[in-house]
Amino acid sequence: MDNQYNKTITACFTGYIVQAAVNNFTPLLFLFFQRNYDILLSQITLLVTFNFGIQLLVDLLSVGFVDKIGYRISMVAGHVLAAAGLILLTVLPEMLPSPFAGILIAVMIYAVGGGLLEVLVSPVVEACPSDNKEKAMSMLHSFYCWGHAGVVLISTLFFYTAGIENWKILAVIWALIPIANAFAFTKVPMAPLMEEGETGLRLKELFKIKVFWVLLVMMICAGASEQAVSQWASTLAEKGLGISKTAGDLAGPMAFAVLMGTSRLFYGKYGDRIHLEKFMIYSSCLCILSYLGISLIPVPLLSLAACAVCGMSVGIMWPGTFSKAAAALPRGGTAMFAFLALGGDVGCSGGPTVVGMVSGVLGDNLKKGILAAVLFPLILLIGIILCRKIESEAA
Repeated sequence: MDNQYNKTITACFTGYIVQAAVNNFTPLLFLFFQRNYDILLSQITLLVTFNFGIQLLVDLLSVGFVDKIGYRISMVAGHVLAAAGLILLTVLPEMLPSPFAGILIAVMIYAVGGGLLEVLVSPVVEACPSDNKEKAMSMLHSFYCWGHAGVVLISTLFFYTAGIENWKILAVIWALIPIANAFAFTKVPMAPLMEEGETGLRLKELFKIKVFWVLLVMMICAGASEQAVSQWASTLAEKGLGISKTAGDLAGPMAFAVLMGTSRLFYGKYGDRIHLEKFMIYSSCLCILSYLGISLIPVPLLSLAACAVCGMSVGIMWPGTFSKAAAALPRGGTAMFAFLALGGDVGCSGGPTVVGMVSGVLGDNLKKGILAAVLFPLILLIGIILCRKIESEAA
């Protein structure tokens, strides 16, 4: 990779840490919000759905404006909105008559920023000169996991030492990262996504390609498989398994994130020696087994272990699908990346929502909700096999 783009790659890695912060800080406060603001579990579920739903809308709309205003401006705007949402989370619940409305507005603002980053970061890295795009993509996505793990670890230590009632201080500290990275993106070099003279596929052209639709379904299932457990891991550990919040956060979402990051880092380092498709198939099978373990094993410690294994199993799903799409549709351009991000966010919203809804119907039983979500890694596995069939027919 050209040395001039090292700063761009570093800024993109930090962009995914920002994405991790906006997606995973608030879930650590779910039970605190429930107790202190008198918010129902159904409203907590709505926060997850709303966050990823807004990101989904941004993914869809970005097809029309990102190419016009440029990647640099869009990237800076994404970081600024992420910071603004985290800061407003600390003031709006007390300012408005309804604390829930205040939280919802703050979530909406940082979700717009998160949605922009979701669309932009992967294609910016894809555009940077690199010997192995799949390895670079997996390494990039591992930073989402390290960000996730860092958010959980630092937040948990902060809550333990300073008290969870001082969470607002920490929210402002997390907001400093996107502010700093916004300044970085005003200066780093940006490579064009397409070669000179080339144009990306138009939506009409993209929608006519069969493999695109399979990849889109795979992205939906990748997001759902990941977030169905990730978003509920802290609540499951504390409420469903009856352990302390500190132990629950460390053994649940943090262990999940560390193993997910390890899986991505492993492929990022050794991807040139590993068959991507086989790695994704084995990972999908392991994911199905981990979901069954979380929901059916009656021993709390083993259920937590299955949560952690689930993190390892979902690691390759999202970056692997991106890499397969970039290889299968090299002219996909902004439209393809935006719709894949949209698909991922549909899954990120739908997975936790399915778990929350099924759990609510069955007496707030999160384990039964997670059992229902085993459908997502199963469909992903079918999608990988379908992709192989379509590609072999086209060859």
